[in-house]
Amino acid sequence: MQKSTWFAPLHRALLGVAWGGAAALLLTPVSLAAQAIPQVGGRNEVFVGSEIENYLRLLQIDGKGDLYPWSVRSFSAAEVERLLPRDAAHPWAGRYDLQPDTSGGFRLEMIRPRGQLIYNSAFPQGANDGPIWAGRGLTTAVQAGFSARYGALSLTVAPVVFRAENAAFELAPTGYDGLRSYGDSRMPDHIDLPQRFGDAGFTRVDPGQSTLRLDLPVVAAGISTANQHWGPASEHPILLGNNAPGYLHGFLGTSAPLDVWIGRVHGRMVWGRLEQSDYSPVESAESRRFMSGVVGVFTPRGVPGLEIGAARFFHEEWPEEGISFDDFLKPIEGIWKGNLGDSNVLPEDSKSNRDNQLASAFFRWVFPRSGAEVYGEFGREDHSWDLRDFLLEPDHSGGYMLGLRKRWGRSEREFVALRGELLNLQVSHIARVRNQWPFYVHGWTRQGHTHRGQILGSAAGYGGAASILAADYYHTRGRWTAAWTRSVRQDRGSPWGTDVPDLQGLDVIHSLGVESLFFLGRFDVTAGLTGGYNLNRNFGPDAFNLNAVLGVRAGL
Repeated sequence: MQKSTWFAPLHRALLGVAWGGAAALLLTPVSLAAQAIPQVGGRNEVFVGSEIENYLRLLQIDGKGDLYPWSVRSFSAAEVERLLPRDAAHPWAGRYDLQPDTSGGFRLEMIRPRGQLIYNSAFPQGANDGPIWAGRGLTTAVQAGFSARYGALSLTVAPVVFRAENAAFELAPTGYDGLRSYGDSRMPDHIDLPQRFGDAGFTRVDPGQSTLRLDLPVVAAGISTANQHWGPASEHPILLGNNAPGYLHGFLGTSAPLDVWIGRVHGRMVWGRLEQSDYSPVESAESRRFMSGVVGVFTPRGVPGLEIGAARFFHEEWPEEGISFDDFLKPIEGIWKGNLGDSNVLPEDSKSNRDNQLASAFFRWVFPRSGAEVYGEFGREDHSWDLRDFLLEPDHSGGYMLGLRKRWGRSEREFVALRGELLNLQVSHIARVRNQWPFYVHGWTRQGHTHRGQILGSAAGYGGAASILAADYYHTRGRWTAAWTRSVRQDRGSPWGTDVPDLQGLDVIHSLGVESLFFLGRFDVTAGLTGGYNLNRNFGPDAFNLNAVLGVRAGL
C-alpha cells in the first residue's frame, strides 16, 4: 500500500461534491416525487453483493424471474439474461434496463461511475465491500469502467481506487514490535488479519470486478479478479464472499445448469493466487499461496426451487517447482486421506498436511407462491483425518449458517422484504476433548483464510458468530432499509466450564442502522447511518462507533 499523494486532491473534491449532493437531496422539494424517473442501465452492474443483484434475488423469490441457482456466483452476462424479470411489473422497472436482450450482437456499455464516502468515528467497521478497508476516519472510494459483449465472449473492466485516512485508535497488544504490532492480537503467528494497516493514510488501486470469459453452450471458462460468492448466504458466507478483494483466478465450469435427467447440475473449478498484507506473520519469500477449489449445485427434478450443493477450497504454499497437474486436480481428489491413527498428531514431512482444506454443504429452497426462501450451510475448517475421525466427530472445527427471506406485497410500485441470517463458527464444546483452532485458522498455512489481510468468507467468522435482522422497503424512487446486527468478535471463555466466570470474556458489537437509496435524476444516491456499541472491546472497556456512508452513482 502506498502513502496517499496524488489521490488526496481527488479525495477532497469528491468529499465536497458528495456532501453537497447529500444537502441538495435533503432540500429537494417534495414535488420531485411526481417527476419522471430516467432509465440509467444497470444490467452490467450485477456484481456479487451489488444493489441490483440483491434486487433480482427478491424478484426471483416472488416468481417474477426464472428459478436459477444462486449459490455459484458471480454471474456471467448470459446468466444475468436468465435472471431478468419476465415483465415490467416491479418497482424499479422504470429505473433500470432489466429487459432481456438475446440479440447476440456487439454490446458496449459504460459501468456507471460511483463515488463513496465511509466514515468511522472510533474504530474500523464495515464488511462485504470487496477491496475497500474502512478504518477509523474517512475512507473514499471511486469505481468506473465498461463492459463489452459479443456472442459468447464477454469482458468487464471495473477497477476500484480507494483512500483510507486510517486514523489512530487503541490496538490490542500482539506481543510484537514494528509491523507485526498491527496484526491480529489473538493468533498473531497464524493469521494475516491486521487490526490496522499501518500508522498513516494509504491509497490502493485494485482491478475490482474485472472478468474476461467465454460462455459456450455447455462450458464456460475465463480469467477474473472479481469477487466470487459460494453458497446461498447474503451476509455471512462460510467459504467465499465479497468481504475481501477478489483475487486473480482462472475458472472452468458449466455455462448454465446442465440437464442430467434426474435434475440439473451447475458448478465451476477455480485456481488462483492469494496474497498477504505487509503485516503477515509469514516471510515475503513464502508469501504467495496457490488456491484451488470447486463448487457445485444440484437442482432435483420435480422439486422446483430447491438447490443443494457443496464446495471445497484449498490453500497451499506456492510450489517452488511450479504448479503441477496434481495441483490442478486437488479440488476433486479423494475425500478421505491420511492414515488411521491420532488425528491430532500430523507428520510434519507430509506435503498433504501442509495445506488446508475448507469445505461446506448447503441448500436453498425458494417458494415463489409465498414470496419466500430458506437456506443454510454447514462448513468445516479442515478435512477429517480419516473415515473413523469423520464418524466420531463430524462437527469438529465446524459451524453453520441459517437464513430466510420473505417478501410482502405484490404491488407493481412497492413491496417490503424481511430477512434474517444467523452464523455460528465459534469454537465448540469438542474443545473439551480435542484441540480446535478458531475457524479460518490452520497451523500450516499461517495466513489463515485471508487475502491481502481480509477474511475471504464472513467477516464475523474468525472463530466468532453473527446475526442480522433487516427490513427493506422498495418503491419506485428507491429503497429504505433498517437493520440490527450482532457480532461476536472474540471470546476467551473456557469450554471446560470450571473456571471462575469471566464477566468480560465476550467481545460483542450490537449495531442498529438505517440506509436509503434515492433515485435523483440520473443519480443513485445512497446514504446510511449506523451506531455500533462494542461491549468489552478487546476484553476491556465498552466503545461506541458511528458509521456513516454516502455513495453517488452517476448515469451519464
